[in-house]
Amino acid sequence: MKYYCIGIKGTGMSTLAQILADLGNSVSGYDDCKEYKFTQKGLEERNIKIYYDSTHDIDKDTIVTYSVAFNKDHKEIKRAKELGLKVKKYNEIVGEVVDLFDSIGVSGTHGKTTTSSIIKHILSSSVGCNYFVGAGDGKASFDNKYFVIESDEFNRHFLAYHPKYAIITNIEKEHLECYKDLDDITTTFEKFANQAKELVIACGDNLEVRKINYKTKTIFYGFNDNNDVIIKNLELLEDGSSFDIFMNNELYGHFTIPLYGKHMVLDTVAAIVMCDYLQISKSIITKALLNFQNAKRRFAQEIIKDTIIIDDYAHHPTEIKATLEAVKQKYPKKSLTVVFKPNTYSRTKDFTFEFANALSLADHVFITPIDSNREKQEDYPNVTSNLIIEKIKDSQLITEDEINKLLPYKNGVICFMSCASVTHLIEELKKII
Repeated sequence: MKYYCIGIKGTGMSTLAQILADLGNSVSGYDDCKEYKFTQKGLEERNIKIYYDSTHDIDKDTIVTYSVAFNKDHKEIKRAKELGLKVKKYNEIVGEVVDLFDSIGVSGTHGKTTTSSIIKHILSSSVGCNYFVGAGDGKASFDNKYFVIESDEFNRHFLAYHPKYAIITNIEKEHLECYKDLDDITTTFEKFANQAKELVIACGDNLEVRKINYKTKTIFYGFNDNNDVIIKNLELLEDGSSFDIFMNNELYGHFTIPLYGKHMVLDTVAAIVMCDYLQISKSIITKALLNFQNAKRRFAQEIIKDTIIIDDYAHHPTEIKATLEAVKQKYPKKSLTVVFKPNTYSRTKDFTFEFANALSLADHVFITPIDSNREKQEDYPNVTSNLIIEKIKDSQLITEDEINKLLPYKNGVICFMSCASVTHLIEELKKII
């Protein structure tokens, strides 16, 4: 079949395009953004053509899908409809693909990508698997039985998936432009959980996760004693984290991971429980974890002279807090400077105070103007980065032309955080260093 993906450089759409190509389909796409994005690597490896204008022909038997970041009035979407092409929702096509395999749907407000990546890594080291990880990383083959799918709650996308196994890492307020309130979010996660055909693995430490009425067999994990799988003897060290896992009150094993922060431990345990259920041996799991490298833009580190640069996808206050705590775990004696790019006006408005509290963990705070590709500034009057800046002592606005503001802090850790691209900011810093 032929597919045309509009917004093909988006993390989710890029991944879908790669998977469709791997399964033998002809794939091409369009994007407004001409600058290089990290999501292009997999597309280029598969020789998937990317167009930046509307002068090319599209075959009449092509199925068109588009990124949620693109308005339905976008010229390329309108052109596809005028040509009479079949247009399908992005998540509908994803659902059709993963239904071809024994799928593992990883959901949660935070930790989806890391948990998915760990499961993918362990299964790839043993029985093999397909995967759809929302960081521009996807691969598929009909030779594999399992399909790991990062299941995003944005716009209720994950309700198009009916996985054999589901994971819920946590539930918090997020995407309030799509949901009425936290109860609405939890109810939607409940629908997703109950679409799982065989098993749900859920973080029992999270109150909202516990509120769900599960109709499918469920295994709870976490630090609390009321879980089926309990984490004990946690050590957060400068070179990683170690912990014991107890299953049904018996020691299952001791694990060491090259990851930082309690949140990473929880994500790892969710992956271990899943792989153990799939009868992957403990020795294979333990060995795989020792050489695990996290997904793109998850605590990605680079050292330039005396400057430690970290690029992280954190864009929610809880994620920011967890990442900054992890930086302090790994570099307890270094000064910590954070450069945060807020994404969407609605999230900035909804979490102003929470952002300020989380970012205040850093020694020095810089915030860029808001980046938003699916919202208009005129719909959110007076919502700017200044809402956050005025609540953090000595914090500053920073733009790409003002990266030299960071030079006084180059002997420490400078952490760039956003779900939007910050690559150009990092490259500018590297130039002046």
